[in-house]
Amino acid sequence: MNQIRNIAIIAHVDHGKTTLVDQLLKQSKVFRQNQTVQERFLDSNDLERERGITILSKNISIPYNGFKINIIDTPGHADFGGEVERVLKMADGVLLLVDSFEGPMPQTRFVLEKALHLHLKPIVIINKIDRPDNRPAEVLDEIYDLFIDLNADETQLEFPVIYASGRDGWAVNDMKGERKDLVPLLDTIIQKIPAPIVEEGSTQMQVTTLDYNDYVGRIGIGRVFRDTLNKNASLSIIKRDGKVHPISIKQVFIFKGLERTEVEEVAHGDICALVGVEDIDIGDTIADSDNPEPLPIISIDEPTISLNFTVNTSPFYGKEGKYVTSRHLRDRLYEELQHNVAMRIEETGSPDTYKVSGRGILHLSIFMENMRREGYEFAVGPPKVIYKEIQSKKAEPIELLVVDVPNDYTGKVIELVGQRKGEMVKMEQKGSLTTLEFHIPSRGIMGLRNRILTVTSGEGIMHHRFYQYEYFKGSIVQRQNGVLVSMHDGASTAYAIDSLQDRGKFFIEPGDIVYRGQIVGEYNKDNDIEVHVQRGKKLTNMRASGADKAIQIAPAFNFTLEEALEYIKDDELVEITPKSIRMRKLYLDPNERKRQNSKKL
Repeated sequence: MNQIRNIAIIAHVDHGKTTLVDQLLKQSKVFRQNQTVQERFLDSNDLERERGITILSKNISIPYNGFKINIIDTPGHADFGGEVERVLKMADGVLLLVDSFEGPMPQTRFVLEKALHLHLKPIVIINKIDRPDNRPAEVLDEIYDLFIDLNADETQLEFPVIYASGRDGWAVNDMKGERKDLVPLLDTIIQKIPAPIVEEGSTQMQVTTLDYNDYVGRIGIGRVFRDTLNKNASLSIIKRDGKVHPISIKQVFIFKGLERTEVEEVAHGDICALVGVEDIDIGDTIADSDNPEPLPIISIDEPTISLNFTVNTSPFYGKEGKYVTSRHLRDRLYEELQHNVAMRIEETGSPDTYKVSGRGILHLSIFMENMRREGYEFAVGPPKVIYKEIQSKKAEPIELLVVDVPNDYTGKVIELVGQRKGEMVKMEQKGSLTTLEFHIPSRGIMGLRNRILTVTSGEGIMHHRFYQYEYFKGSIVQRQNGVLVSMHDGASTAYAIDSLQDRGKFFIEPGDIVYRGQIVGEYNKDNDIEVHVQRGKKLTNMRASGADKAIQIAPAFNFTLEEALEYIKDDELVEITPKSIRMRKLYLDPNERKRQNSKKL
């Protein structure tokens, strides 16, 4: 079993993890159907490619000098913490990939903290050494500081350091080494990452990831921790609640290069995929029927944000979506629960509305984006943080917020975050940029990204991750502006939008078909007003004394799904369809809105 190495890769967004793995695949002569490997293989999902982030964990293996190196990709964002904790259980070591200029970032810290807690052996790769503004010595000092902050033990602090350029496909043990290929990195993995520990006892394998196939159903992916797993042996499954029942496995696959290869038996320490167990779930243990012993249950971080999913009730109901009923919505939500372990669903008492909780707005918006691409049409309410009670006091989730801004804008950002109850804990200069760190309530982050981009002329970069629960910080002013609400159904006109531009900024273009109660723009003042965007110019057969003024309309502001969720207030919804993202009032009828508002007073 000295021939297997299981290693997870940790990196912040855009530090070059996927590019480096592409080069490893190419240099290891791993080909797929006699073709060269596609670019960014690990980010194979459409959403991952569009956003440049890793959402789903994936497994591949690389052959090297008689060794099999299993590489486990980890999501970098804290919102996918449920995914991270499970996949790290399969690894014996981690590659920590850090940009040679930016240094360790908050998402890197989040995953590394989990890895060190599991006592995994780290190898540090300082990537993008070919950057003209590289600063590897300072970055290495920052990495040591990070390890000390995270209470790494002495063996973890003695990590090997590799300098690399993932794009150009070379790695060296020191800056003076010959820059030709990635062999120094592969050698370091073989030498420094321990082989799987051989334990005495009967078969044990834990399921850490689920895959799904229309032909075979659920596929459980995990690592064999003890003995060997034989397809034909007498096996049982031990559920999270402790229940045990016998199973028969139809197929077993191991990862070989980019492909899955069917085998009869899986060696101890290897990662495999099982087909044929209908009720297989994340955290389940596959064990010997004669001696079924469970492995420790995988702990998963609790959700921090919740929002209500409901069927679409707008006048455009069913025009753009394929799945629109409450039954479709319910089935899809509960199907997601089977592999998205960081998500929770509660019935609200209404047959059309479900309360869905997750790790953050990104976590939930990725799920919504997948749903709309599958043809679902639905509406969601504003996100709410999940409060807890600590020593009989109300407590709320606090985030660690890191903002990189040009030096000239630091004062504006500190003032803006301060208004959202943020407390600055660190300020550090990196060349022309200043890095600011804050502890801020999760409520304060909603809608903050756009405000920071505005005050920094588009140059501010912000990242955040869950920090801890703390006592309630008091009320935070959210959106201060009211909205422009359409008072009629129909196509908007350039004439109407042009005459209303002094009232605020619009979210629609001339010709867009809108309905009564739809939010069409942001008002300059703090109250909502109804506007007639369908109004056309009255034409007569009399010649006008002056020529018509040329209509000049400012471009409409287009919201992404996350921005729309952060923008809406309690009496508003986001309508999500395969073709559109619209914002609307909860009550479309203006008289009903007035009645509801008078009840609150």
